[in-house]
Amino acid sequence: MKISFNFSPNFYPQKRKKSEIKFIVFHYTGMKSEKKAIDKLLDQNSKVSCHYLIKNNGDIIKMVPETYQAWHAGISSWKKFKSLNKNSIGIEITNPGHEFKYKEFPNKQISSLIKLTKYLVKKFKINPKSILGHSDIAPDRKLDPGEKFPWVFLSKNKIGIWHELNQEKIKKERGLNISNPLKLKFINNLFKIGYPRNSKINKNKYNKIITSAFQRRFRQEIVNGKIDKECLLISENLIKKLN
Repeated sequence: MKISFNFSPNFYPQKRKKSEIKFIVFHYTGMKSEKKAIDKLLDQNSKVSCHYLIKNNGDIIKMVPETYQAWHAGISSWKKFKSLNKNSIGIEITNPGHEFKYKEFPNKQISSLIKLTKYLVKKFKINPKSILGHSDIAPDRKLDPGEKFPWVFLSKNKIGIWHELNQEKIKKERGLNISNPLKLKFINNLFKIGYPRNSKINKNKYNKIITSAFQRRFRQEIVNGKIDKECLLISENLIKKLN
């Protein structure tokens, strides 16, 4: 695995312990061009950075050493962890994102991502369950890496988790309405999985936001924020895997 270096000035100067690193967080750059994305991550005034960036052609750039906190997660939460910059490694993946004609991730890019992630998992003893997307930890602010990100394929490489249900069977449950108590059960399942609570946003609005974040990760064909039986079944299966 070939890694080039182009260090960003945007990180906290205090070193952290290796044992503090618990998560890997995937992002897309969400900018019109790869050059603009790299320039922004290197710009002191932007106040953003990452540990690694993976280019469209699969090349890997290291921007912040893992022993320092890069500024990639922002206001974020997962389970009992807050402000995940403290406990995570951030990987940016070049992609224009939803704002600029969101596209599929090239095979070379994903191949490099797998190699890099496996290296980091081994080095820092990171649990595959603790590999997340930006929209998982900040669902009210972020959409990345989005519904075109190949979470299913990555899970087969022990990167992140996926449910164990038969895809064709559960599709039959798609769009089927469920009772309000079951909808509440689904939302509580999301909190058990790790999705953050948010008391600052209207409850119904926030339920739709985190449902969309869940779908963007675990039911990627349709992201509509509507709780149906398929979503409930997937959430229940994931909880079994996480326990």
